[in-house]
Amino acid sequence: MTVVGPFGLSVRDQALEAAVQTGLAAVEAGLLDATKSEVPFITEAAQHLVRAGGKRFRPLLAMLASQFGDADAPGVVPSAVVVELTHLATLYHDDVMDEADVRRGVDSANTRWGNSVAVLTGDFLFARASHILADLGPEAVRIQAEAFERLVTGQILETAGPRDGRDPVDHYLDVMRGKTGSLIAVACRFGAMMAGADESAVDILTQYGERLGVAFQLADDVLDIASDSHESGKTPGTDLREGIPTLPVLRLRAQAAAGGKPDDLELLELLDGDLSDDDRLAEALCRLRAHPALEQARRDTVRYAEEARAALKSLPECYAKAALEELCDAVVHRAG
Repeated sequence: MTVVGPFGLSVRDQALEAAVQTGLAAVEAGLLDATKSEVPFITEAAQHLVRAGGKRFRPLLAMLASQFGDADAPGVVPSAVVVELTHLATLYHDDVMDEADVRRGVDSANTRWGNSVAVLTGDFLFARASHILADLGPEAVRIQAEAFERLVTGQILETAGPRDGRDPVDHYLDVMRGKTGSLIAVACRFGAMMAGADESAVDILTQYGERLGVAFQLADDVLDIASDSHESGKTPGTDLREGIPTLPVLRLRAQAAAGGKPDDLELLELLDGDLSDDDRLAEALCRLRAHPALEQARRDTVRYAEEARAALKSLPECYAKAALEELCDAVVHRAG
């Protein structure tokens, strides 16, 4: 049993381990190649987050999904590069929107070079992803375009907030399906599709990816409150400080609306106030970490991870399927 990929994923087969490691190494080389420019400054900015590392969660899923077909098919690695480039581009834009200072343990691009450079670098990465995608065929272009539309729609809906009468938690989960689930689903879909897996396997893996993607994002919500910067690679409480609704806070609001306990209302008043002060933010984090709403968010994470596992049920038993199932456990483990 060998540990490979993010979260200490255990791969129990040497052939699968070798295939995954080889695929991820090829993706890494592809990312560096795709982020090179004739302009040295653009190369530096575009490779800033590539070289900072990251879990490469989406490429890993593409490599595992490709095991249900011909994992050596020529489109597998480029499709994984496309998905990861798209993800990296959204991080540059997200950090501008969130005014984040840290990403993956290093200064965010907007902190180092300013918002304009960060936004334009994200655009550069989108362009490079599109260039690679064009060689994968019109069906791949359509799939990526639809997923990207869902991703952007999710981001817009998150910014706009729920319409009147809509349950904020239901709205938020819809946002997560688009904002995060859609691209992780595409990673699984591309891996299987480019490998020539049969249509039913492609559909199953796509469903798995979307559900796992939601669980992955909900785990991030928990980590934004429960972790320190060493664990998460970004400043704890970033979403709180920016007033971005995350699931633990939404669960707190729901509990406060149902029961109206003085402590809950006092905590909400703190959260709705000015959290630019480090001491106030630290107090908010401390109180949220002790609140039942955080545990409810953890249970929500577990539910989506279990739904992802259930989606795999009809796939044939193999080491790749076992690894995908273990990823469900690993995502839950991140949330504690």
